[in-house]
Amino acid sequence: MKKIERALISLTDKSGIEDFARELEALGVDILSTGGTAKKMRENGIAVKDVSEFTGFPEMLDGRVKTLHPKVHGGILNQRENADHQRQCAEYGIQNVDLVAVNLYAFEKTVADPNCTLGDAIENIDIGGPTMLRSSAKNFRDVTVIVDPADYPQVLKEMKETGNTTLKTRFRLAAKVFALTAQYDTTISAWLEKVDVDANPYFAGEE
Repeated sequence: MKKIERALISLTDKSGIEDFARELEALGVDILSTGGTAKKMRENGIAVKDVSEFTGFPEMLDGRVKTLHPKVHGGILNQRENADHQRQCAEYGIQNVDLVAVNLYAFEKTVADPNCTLGDAIENIDIGGPTMLRSSAKNFRDVTVIVDPADYPQVLKEMKETGNTTLKTRFRLAAKVFALTAQYDTTISAWLEKVDVDANPYFAGEE
């Protein structure tokens, strides 16, 4: 198993990210990031490359599209031992993303506000985050995925020992992803089911 060489970090909960990213940097890992996460790491003296620079495509649509790009998902999903995958990656200039640390927009916290509108709720439905998490978890054989800052120490411990995490750890972390995304979508679905489309001003003027 190759060493972890490139990480993509994009967080709503940024607790502990400075120390974690600094350790990754010390281990020679290139760090990609977006928005506020990149800003926080740079403020702490950590070298970061914007995802937009990595993909050659800007963030757009008010941040709705940041990481939804073949160079991100190809980098995550390619199977490192699959010769055809590697040929395609070489052809299209896709570089591996070996570690993904992501947590999701705080939908539940947003809708807990009694003044939350349907529009507010919709803008806090994360798309890129769950997509990256599920891509990484699906390809756990090759990619380490982290959704919980509590897992930073174990990941760093293993990386310091071998340059990578163990397959068992990657599987455990992948299972954690699917539990989280299932809960996240259930929360969204349950809230949307309570919306009264006849009374909600979001639908005013619709025929």
